[in-house]
Amino acid sequence: MSSDAPQPHPGDQSAENTKLLVLSGPSGSGKTTIVRKLLQDTPVPLRICVSATTRPPRTGEIDGDDYHFLNADEFEQKRKEGEFLETAEVFSSGYWYGTLKSEIQRAADQSAWAFLEIDVEGALNVMREYPEAVTIFIRASSDDEYEVRLRGRGTESEEVIQKRLATARRELAQADRYKYQVINDELDRAVEEIKHILRTEEAD
Repeated sequence: MSSDAPQPHPGDQSAENTKLLVLSGPSGSGKTTIVRKLLQDTPVPLRICVSATTRPPRTGEIDGDDYHFLNADEFEQKRKEGEFLETAEVFSSGYWYGTLKSEIQRAADQSAWAFLEIDVEGALNVMREYPEAVTIFIRASSDDEYEVRLRGRGTESEEVIQKRLATARRELAQADRYKYQVINDELDRAVEEIKHILRTEEAD
């Protein structure tokens, strides 16, 4: 039986009604690996919000997939026009990063949660605009573990390591601002805990 009534489609969902998942954690907390595992087996539809940045692409990075690569003028123009949900300069590098509001709408168009893996400064900005966001802070099993993991990478100078550790200490001081904290003492267990959180929040 046919009907002339307009049929809803995924694009009818507004960004304001879209569930947001915000995940943060200091360098060395293992959050990147957690995100990868979570996306492989997620209990709710998640769409990663691709960050914008002013830093140049690294070898193999694809514009629109890894980041939205913008020059400094483009970034500043979008910021002035209110197109960003949050922005931050990372590690005093001179490079800016931010989440475009259009990324939230893309998740809404797919009837998915908008998934933001962002630093604490950006997360606090998101919390102000989306107080109902599901916010999860990933932390290592001990405060000493961050330095062990950073040094274990063997890819960064002592100066960068010290900057990251100082940032980690500042971020850990804000952990209580998040709705949930997950200790990454064992990867699979931590991922299962996050999946349980998402199932619970989806049911609410």
